[in-house]
Amino acid sequence: MMLLLLGIGYTFAQNKAEIKFDKTTHNFGTFSEEDPIVTCTFTFTNVGKGPLVIHQAIASCGCTVPKYTQEPILPGKTGTVTVTYNGTGRYPGHFRKSITLRTNAETEMIRLYIEGEMTAK
Repeated sequence: MMLLLLGIGYTFAQNKAEIKFDKTTHNFGTFSEEDPIVTCTFTFTNVGKGPLVIHQAIASCGCTVPKYTQEPILPGKTGTVTVTYNGTGRYPGHFRKSITLRTNAETEMIRLYIEGEMTAK
């Protein structure tokens, strides 16, 4: 019985999804307070053997809004996480924000980062 359970566990582990991003940090560079909303897209690939599902994307600040591919990503296919930073009402200067993704992949949590420099009007 124990060998059967170990075999099932091993088979399940072999069919895990695995997420790989083209990059995990995006720098917006310098932009003006007059046009304070900037957006970037992170692209990822499921390099595992099972379907990949993003359960949740949580930004470190309410000024940062992530949107991500909702449907399961099959092995070898790609998806995106689009992140919008809204600097309206924020002080000019450098910022660095994180987005934490929870997935069903082998690595269950991964962080993405955005940063930039917002200049005064």
